[in-house]
Amino acid sequence: MRIDIVSLFPAIAATPLAESMIGKAQQRGLVSIHAHNLRDWARDKHRTTDDAPYGGSQGMVMKCEPFFEAVESLRGAPNEQASGSLDAAPGAGATSRVVLMSPAGRRFDQRIAAEYAVPGSRLILLCGHYEGVDQRVIDHLVDDEISIGDYVLTNGALAAAVFTDAVVRLLPGVLGDSQSASDDSFSSGLLEFPQFTRPVEYRGWRVPEVLLSGNHGAIAAWRLEKALEKTRRVRPDLLPRDKRL
Repeated sequence: MRIDIVSLFPAIAATPLAESMIGKAQQRGLVSIHAHNLRDWARDKHRTTDDAPYGGSQGMVMKCEPFFEAVESLRGAPNEQASGSLDAAPGAGATSRVVLMSPAGRRFDQRIAAEYAVPGSRLILLCGHYEGVDQRVIDHLVDDEISIGDYVLTNGALAAAVFTDAVVRLLPGVLGDSQSASDDSFSSGLLEFPQFTRPVEYRGWRVPEVLLSGNHGAIAAWRLEKALEKTRRVRPDLLPRDKRL
């Protein structure tokens, strides 16, 4: 898989993605992540990427030309992995999906992360800034708009890093245990069950006896019960109405 991130502040996305599991996934060739400065595709001497909005309004709007030129240029870059995508042979840049990180997009969740976690695929993430981007980018260049939540960030590079991390960790081989991703919160529609490790007792707080029993059926039932209990308490919106009480 190859992911290109286009931002005015590429280091904001690139730095955290070079660490931990995502950094190791890159070293092992499971994913190739490239962060680019949008100004590299600005054509005037000041490398301008924004301008005042038509119709009058506060703030600045990001221009369409640098985004179009960036995507057209990146689509010519080879996919560095040998495995093909669902749509075409490796290196078929025209099949890359273009995603705009935007507070006006569809709200990101685990289901969408799984939708994008396709080995051998290509993603180009565009990061908004200021008051947004020229609508022609959305209408004629972007395949999907994604929001990571109902709040506004200073720039889309932070959102791109979150999106990339959530997607890449679902690729086969990225996590040490293939079961880890399926046990995560949201993967089953519930928040994750409580976890414990050594020592068995700390300051008078004991690990639940069922987890020490070795009875896998009882442990699975306890985990489901606790996951459902926490989901009812913290995120009842995730449950069908008949299970919220």
